[in-house]
Amino acid sequence: MVMKLREIVKELNLEVKTGDDRLNTEITGGYASDLLSDVMANAQKGNIWITLQIHQNIVAVATLKEIAGIILVNGRCPEEDTLQKAIQEKIPILVSKLSTFELVGSLYQLGINNA
Repeated sequence: MVMKLREIVKELNLEVKTGDDRLNTEITGGYASDLLSDVMANAQKGNIWITLQIHQNIVAVATLKEIAGIILVNGRCPEEDTLQKAIQEKIPILVSKLSTFELVGSLYQLGINNA
């Protein structure tokens, strides 16, 4: 099943912080981790990345791995320099009120996995 970022935003009631012009991006799978080196080693191009990290290094990792978008959990708000870097690098940052556990389960129910 192919799903676009826009559909995930709608289905999970996510707040779009950056990248509203990139919501037609197709999602290839998902990856959840707060350890940047783990994401660099294991996330795939086109994945949606779930994290609680809010600093600008998440944008650098997302750019490096060609991540489709970043979802911040627990209603966490990205730092201002993170937002500016995300705009510059064209990386969507989305915010969910859900915990990582709840969000990953919801994404899985929508058909997002690593297959």
